[in-house]
Amino acid sequence: MILRLTAGLLPAIALGACSMAPKYMAPAPPVPASWPVGDTYSAQSEAALPQVSYTEIFRDPRLQALVQQALVNNRDIRTAAANVAAARAQIRVVRSNQFPAVDVTASETRMDRGGGAVAFGNLWTSQVQAGVSSFELDLFGKLANATAAQRDRALSTEAAARTVRLGLVADLALAWATYAADKDLLAIAESTVANAQDSVRLTEARLKGGIAPRSDVSQARQILETANGDVAAQKTALAQDVNAIRLLVGAEFDRALLPEGIQQVNDGLAALPAGTSSNVLLRRPDVVSAEYDLRAANADIGVARAELFPSISLTGLLGFASDSLSSLFDSASFSNTLGADASWSIFNAGGRSANVNVAKAQRDAALATYEKAIQTAFREVSDALADQGTLAERLRAAKANTDAAQDTARLTEATYKQGIASSLDNLDAQRSLYTARRSEVAVRLQAAANRITLYRVLGGDQATPAEGTAAQE
Repeated sequence: MILRLTAGLLPAIALGACSMAPKYMAPAPPVPASWPVGDTYSAQSEAALPQVSYTEIFRDPRLQALVQQALVNNRDIRTAAANVAAARAQIRVVRSNQFPAVDVTASETRMDRGGGAVAFGNLWTSQVQAGVSSFELDLFGKLANATAAQRDRALSTEAAARTVRLGLVADLALAWATYAADKDLLAIAESTVANAQDSVRLTEARLKGGIAPRSDVSQARQILETANGDVAAQKTALAQDVNAIRLLVGAEFDRALLPEGIQQVNDGLAALPAGTSSNVLLRRPDVVSAEYDLRAANADIGVARAELFPSISLTGLLGFASDSLSSLFDSASFSNTLGADASWSIFNAGGRSANVNVAKAQRDAALATYEKAIQTAFREVSDALADQGTLAERLRAAKANTDAAQDTARLTEATYKQGIASSLDNLDAQRSLYTARRSEVAVRLQAAANRITLYRVLGGDQATPAEGTAAQE
């Protein structure tokens, strides 16, 4: 009987094929079709940008091991995964309103009749009932559009989770590169301390010999103490870098997975070519998330429009009732009822019409947010390409400057020992070499950061969860 009642309601369920939602039309990307060109931007490959995994860009196996560990243990990743699971489950919650809920109840009661010393017997009543209460016919697509909106929001949540994953990989790679640069800076500071100590000893000897003023000793000590301060600062920076990596990984990690220097990091980073079409931005997770939010807002218009029309609900009840449990399921004990209700608000001071306007305004806001996400992505990629276009020249200049400063320092020190160059010239040469070596490390870190940034802003890691998974829920 329950199956018969449910089968009778299925044609009514099928009537809900009408949708009041406007047809969704994907807006054109509000950005140029290609990246900026000019002297600042390096020539790009004409091939479309391929989707790549982080393992193809970050080739060092030590960094890959840290990323794999982070994808398992990082708390932001776990939070994002839980949010995706909740959004998928919410699809089923909303979709369940499109189907009738069948409830079954059973009861048995005993009533004593008579009283005092004389009893007139007992009356037993047994009942089993199954029914559908207030099932709304989705004639205008309100419930279907509500389900569609929730499905799109779940897909948006899933895309947001991919944004978290993409950001985690990039942040970890940058923290790894920063550690390498700070380690090089520590080595430079320690080397400068050793050289400064030699200069102090030499200047003190010249002071004792009467061929150097005390001011030369003070200036040499300034170089030494500056370098000592930088050594202490770099040790702090290295400890903080380890703390940052530990937080991103989400657990303790093997220190053997840390790099030895920034040059080693640069050697382990592959170039990521940028394609000529800016349409590659449409697959960025944040852009995908914004588009699904737009789709959900479009479906919400259908829900609000359907509220303007009458609501029709069906109710049904079938059951058995008997004074005897043995005859409970006899045909004489069977009863059934079926009813329908219709309601329509003919006046509510324009509230329902205003709801439609609210939904349309929210759709327009979602459209603007989507277009802004594309424009922001275009700007971020263009900035990274502009940075990439001049990095090679900056790196060449920094290395040439270091080589020249090193040669100058070596020659000046030799002439100072021979009494030809002054102490001030020697100290200036040491300062210039120290600054040049630190500047070269900074440029090498910028080169590594640029490749990591391009990986992040192009957002094409094929290892992220596939799109459309939530649509299957």
